[in-house]
Amino acid sequence: MEIVGSSKIRKDAFDKVTGRAKFVDDYKRDDILYAVTFRSPRPHIKIISINTKEAEKIEGVVGVFTYKDIPGVNKVPIVFDDYPFLAENTCKFYGQPIALVVAVSKEIARKALKKIKLKYKELPAVFDPLEAMKKDAPKIYGKDNVFRTYKIRKGDINRGFKEADVVIERTYRTNYQVHSYLETQGMLAEPSVDGSITVYGSMQCPFYVLDAVSNILGIPQSKIRVVQTTTGGAFGGKEDVPSIVAGHTALCSFLTNRPVKLIYTREEDFDSMSKRHPGWINIKIGAKRNGKITAIKVKYVLDAGAFATLSPIVLWRGTVHSTGPYDIENVWVDSFAVATNKVPCGAFRGFGQPQANFANESIIDELAHELKMSPLELRRKNFLATGKKTATGHLIRVSCGLKKVVDEITRVSNFEKKWKEPQNKKGRIRRGIGIATSFYGVGLGAEGKFLEKAGAHVQIFKDGSVLVAVGNTEMGQGAFTVLTQIAAEILGAPYEVVNIVEPDTTRIPDSGPTVASRTTVMSGNAIIDACKILRKRIDEVVRDILGVRGKVISKNGYYYVSGKRISYFDAVKECYNKRIKMAEQGFYKVTGPTFDRKTGMGNAYFTYTYSCMVAEVEVDIELGTVKILRFYSGHDIGKAVNPVLAEGQIEGGAIQGIGYALYENVVLEEGRIITNNFTDYIIPTVRDIPGDIKVVIVEEKYPEGPYGAKGLGEPPLIAVAPAIANAIFNAAGKRIRSLPILTEKIVFQE
Repeated sequence: MEIVGSSKIRKDAFDKVTGRAKFVDDYKRDDILYAVTFRSPRPHIKIISINTKEAEKIEGVVGVFTYKDIPGVNKVPIVFDDYPFLAENTCKFYGQPIALVVAVSKEIARKALKKIKLKYKELPAVFDPLEAMKKDAPKIYGKDNVFRTYKIRKGDINRGFKEADVVIERTYRTNYQVHSYLETQGMLAEPSVDGSITVYGSMQCPFYVLDAVSNILGIPQSKIRVVQTTTGGAFGGKEDVPSIVAGHTALCSFLTNRPVKLIYTREEDFDSMSKRHPGWINIKIGAKRNGKITAIKVKYVLDAGAFATLSPIVLWRGTVHSTGPYDIENVWVDSFAVATNKVPCGAFRGFGQPQANFANESIIDELAHELKMSPLELRRKNFLATGKKTATGHLIRVSCGLKKVVDEITRVSNFEKKWKEPQNKKGRIRRGIGIATSFYGVGLGAEGKFLEKAGAHVQIFKDGSVLVAVGNTEMGQGAFTVLTQIAAEILGAPYEVVNIVEPDTTRIPDSGPTVASRTTVMSGNAIIDACKILRKRIDEVVRDILGVRGKVISKNGYYYVSGKRISYFDAVKECYNKRIKMAEQGFYKVTGPTFDRKTGMGNAYFTYTYSCMVAEVEVDIELGTVKILRFYSGHDIGKAVNPVLAEGQIEGGAIQGIGYALYENVVLEEGRIITNNFTDYIIPTVRDIPGDIKVVIVEEKYPEGPYGAKGLGEPPLIAVAPAIANAIFNAAGKRIRSLPILTEKIVFQE
């Protein structure tokens, strides 16, 4: 291989560094209008009346729209379909959209907002998921405020605890995390004379947006065009919620018959857009004196907010992974996604796993402390490996590089020599080292398998240039570069002549959502499916031209057969001369996975990425400050299609995980976020990250992946927080069981 496995320059690099890339707010139209959103002023209200007359009188206001103006269905199409585009009779969280104001300028639209008169009755609210689960709690959803529950039952949990020599039980909590993308949510919609509409915007999943716009307008999807503009960060935050923003923008454009732009302010984005779910996790774990874990029991609760959105699927992933990358015979897990009167939570890099992993990897260290055993030794005694089973009973048959990753990370970090029991530390400034591991089911898994497919269209033009159409998006992760490399490798084409079609639902097949670290495997395989057919046709023409039979080898822009060669470009021209079909469709879907909701058993995912992280910290026990000295992050990703991009993903995940662990703290008062900007909500800056982030890549090939590749996007964040928490305990002897680990928690010990 000459292209796959090499660090090619990103396809989008030049446009972004030169400023040529156009974000949605860069799109201009002569007769454009601007929309703003009127929102609920309280966390739970009954709407008695809304008076928009004074707002409509303001010069420059074109319209004020409520749910009554929606020609289609007033539901965002996602999982439960319980979230209205615009509130009807009640609002369930502060900031829930009620009405849309459209005007000739943003300033006029915002002025009109203040003239809307809302008469309402305040209703009882509940903000804690554990309180919401009580019988006498205010009802937000159903009879019990529980959107979804899952369970896992493996082995005999009572027997497992009886066999244990040591049993401990702990409770852990995690807070929200904000995506902190640089570009806030934004959309532009414009109508056409034929009654169709085009939506441009910052998004991860154009076909989700297509569904939403069709729903709210009540028009066929064939009359809607959705185009992803250059997207300034996402991390899951532009998976489901852009459907709301797009629906609002499209509605305003449809009703005014003019282009409409809707761009959120930073505060508005904080207040109303999805976040990482806060989590409450109780774990009971038992082990023999020799370190073999005999049983684990988990209760996992996610604070879903006012509407379900993606919470059921987030909960499921967290449930499946809640016992960690360990071979444990007896498992009992109960999990709950619970409604509260707060902003709905949704997708965020890791998708329910960082919460569970923080708890699981913390209690593993706590168990090691009770056993007077090295945390590394305890983990090694219980790791998953080929021939072992996950908590759901999934037998691991191939591509399990966990041991290799751990061995390499602990070697480069010198973990075993640096780790010492915390009680031996003295002085105000103390240093420590911590370890954490994780595994990550690639793709959407059994609960999302109806979306687990991908289409691709590949066309080779007469001049040799290649256009690849897939339904995925580029949001900074380098997906289009990786997919280009895969196509170029198969075809034998120079990397420079292969390009990806911009995401446009009228030009691309549906390849499923760009989520769950699935793009390389799913769309990569769909591209391979199409390219193999094209390459077979090219090879036949090459053999005919060169007058020899045998295997055709491609290298450096040439095809070689038995010592003879022809350039890629000449071969393509000959294919056209011979009237060979030079465009092809590709498709890929996975077989399985499976999950039995009654028992929690099944092959939950088609493969797993395995990770190990080590943090070295310096703790000031008087001030409570934590400095990350060095961070080590290792991953078995099957095959690094582009090593530099893989390293970038890993480094970025480490930094985002450091923020989750130490800094990022959402504070609410009666359901309202009061830290709704980057002055109050702290994310890591260059001063807060270690100068040395050591990346380790292990390639334990997955036979069904493109050139053996697995997913990478999300694993680099998952185990960061527990590695840091374990390092803090190792340094200062203080076990912090909630995130973020703020300075006051260290000083005053929770």
